[in-house]
Amino acid sequence: MSLLKRLLNPIYKKTEAKTKTSELPEHSTYYPEQKLPVDEKFTFNFKNNGGKFLYCENWEEIKEAFDNVLLENDWYEQDVFCFNEMLSEKFDGFNLNFVKNTNSTFFLTTCESLVAKNGSILLSSNQIKEKKLSEFPFNIVVFATTSQIVETISEGLRIIKNQSLKHIPSNITTIQDFDTEKEKEKDFMSYGSSTKNLYLLLLEDL
Repeated sequence: MSLLKRLLNPIYKKTEAKTKTSELPEHSTYYPEQKLPVDEKFTFNFKNNGGKFLYCENWEEIKEAFDNVLLENDWYEQDVFCFNEMLSEKFDGFNLNFVKNTNSTFFLTTCESLVAKNGSILLSSNQIKEKKLSEFPFNIVVFATTSQIVETISEGLRIIKNQSLKHIPSNITTIQDFDTEKEKEKDFMSYGSSTKNLYLLLLEDL
């Protein structure tokens, strides 16, 4: 992931109070069609969809980035919808109330894969149970790792199948609408989904 390291310096500094997203070099409108490394393609398409990209090299930077997201949005001492016990343990100590109530300030979750082709987040019942995306809070914070970046949705589905030989999760869907000001063409996996304000905390693990 040396390419990501070149493109995306650590997003947050302790002296900064506002969340910053990294900037990619300028390219033509045909940029996504070039033969790009899968990580760069995901970065470009995800940011083009309106997602907020937060690249970190270790857990200390993840926690610092998360703290700055809370600070920017004034989310301290708020209810956080979270199914994942690992995340609630990792982010304990931020004055948050972890609940299983969709009527919360934001949803904290993992994901199945990060899809480079359209810059989407692939989810399943492992993350969202049997709920519809429209039932979740408008604000979402996703934790993922660089090893979860795949080229296509089909590749992501194949990984789910290979990792779930006994019980394949249901309710598989994608989120790729992160900009409320733009209408985007949706693929068959994202019909019925709603636009979300989404932060991606991406941990380098390659």
